[in-house]
Amino acid sequence: MDAKLTEAMQFFERFKAACLRNDFDSACKLLSQLKVQFSESRSLPPVFEDSPNAIHELTLARDIYEHAVILSVKLEDQDAFERDFFQLKPYYTDVGNRLPASPQQYPILGLNLLRLLVQNRIAEFHTELELLSPNDLENPCIKHAVELEQSFMEGAYNRVLSARQSVPHETYVYFMDFLAKTVRYEIAGCSEKAYDYLSINDARQMLLFSSDQELLSYVKENHSEWKVKNGYVFFQKAKESTPCKEIPSLQLINQTLSYARELERIV
Repeated sequence: MDAKLTEAMQFFERFKAACLRNDFDSACKLLSQLKVQFSESRSLPPVFEDSPNAIHELTLARDIYEHAVILSVKLEDQDAFERDFFQLKPYYTDVGNRLPASPQQYPILGLNLLRLLVQNRIAEFHTELELLSPNDLENPCIKHAVELEQSFMEGAYNRVLSARQSVPHETYVYFMDFLAKTVRYEIAGCSEKAYDYLSINDARQMLLFSSDQELLSYVKENHSEWKVKNGYVFFQKAKESTPCKEIPSLQLINQTLSYARELERIV
């Protein structure tokens, strides 16, 4: 094992230790140094040049990017998550058969699916699923994300929120909390359009809160335009604040007829 690889392994141990003690400043600095150290290695993507230390370098680089992905979740930095995940992905797809199996692979693949679901990138979610084998789909981390997507599409929001209690990995909690906010935002938007007002009890059940206090805190923090009075939540002000735009139907009809005449002349 050459001196550069030994030095990189020492840096990696320091990086892991910083992550474990939640010393994020040190962890980010060490991660940047590790990426620079590996930037000139031809054993890594996209070259994958064979060398005596290739397997050691590939395994270490994969471990570094896996920890980088987890670090980005701790930092609640979704942009960093996406960058680090796409740098990590070739180690699963292109050289996965050359490396020893990683216990972090399925938790991270499931975490990426959950991120796409939270960001409402459903087409990309299904594209990632298509790249997985039938055996991969049976893994609890992958199944968790798939079942969440099905519940979300069916509008079974109670199942989405209750799924937080059974996450397959501790890192999923951040995205699950984010998804809960998205779900309540969707329900709140529908409630505003469907009702002028609701009783506090009905609004609490509609928004899937366990107590009135949780509902009142949610209204205060997220919907200041709503009014809570005499045991009711009033949405009327929210409706009035959004002006209704008239569709210029006559203008659209005239444009359509004009296009039809022009097409008739061309034919």
